[in-house]
Amino acid sequence: MDNDALTRIATALERMAPAPLPSPDFNAATAFVWHVEPDRLVPVGRVARVDLDLLIGIDRARDTLLDNTRRFASGFASNNALLWGSRGMGKSSLIKAVHGAVQGEHPDLKLIELQREDLPSVGRLLNHLRGCAHRFVLFCDDLSFSHDDEHYKSLKAVLDGGIEGRPDNVVLYATSNRRHLMPRDMIENERSTAISPSEAVEEKVSLSDRFGLWLGFHPCDQDAYLSMISGYCAVYGVEVDAGTLRAEAIEWQATRGARSGRVAWQFFVDLAGRNGVRVTR
Repeated sequence: MDNDALTRIATALERMAPAPLPSPDFNAATAFVWHVEPDRLVPVGRVARVDLDLLIGIDRARDTLLDNTRRFASGFASNNALLWGSRGMGKSSLIKAVHGAVQGEHPDLKLIELQREDLPSVGRLLNHLRGCAHRFVLFCDDLSFSHDDEHYKSLKAVLDGGIEGRPDNVVLYATSNRRHLMPRDMIENERSTAISPSEAVEEKVSLSDRFGLWLGFHPCDQDAYLSMISGYCAVYGVEVDAGTLRAEAIEWQATRGARSGRVAWQFFVDLAGRNGVRVTR
């Protein structure tokens, strides 16, 4: 067999069994994104986050997650957390803001974003993080499952850890619009069509029970909505007459048909642009 053939065989074998993932320089960044094919942790130079003080109307969730994260960063007992509820009420923003606040106190605390479609690879990620001197918050945004989705089984590797157990230096924070991570009509459909209805639903519904913290996010009222906008104006130095600001903000949310932190931010971005103010997150 000639050398070219041997080289092609060696290359094919490397693709089938790639070399172990090299350890990244965790001191190079505060946050990373997990990618597969090939497996790698990509540092994030600048995390898109808002200041914790600007997240208004979610005080209980903020304080609970902040306390849990501080305990985790200090090496004490802490829980995985599921942030569920209304769209645009700051679930993802809270996780990133809390990490930013606690990371300033504990530089070894790192944030790793994990995409839902990459959940089957989470075992490889956990093995890579296991035994590392740093501590890691795995962040999975917009988590949900359909009736034929098997990714939820991979998630159990993070929540339960299998025979090895979840690494002590890893905790999972996930966001979802659904408390049970699956549509209500799908739950009812499985109950009505399965031979053993309770068993058919239990495995998937019980997945959310594996999160030690459930933090609910609900639609904000008008006062909270206006307070969010006033807070943004104060931080970015946008000066507008109070009556005008209130009228325009209410008209904006009326055209959107909803009030939320996201709608408040979108109105403020428009307001700042009209007033010649640059806005960065």
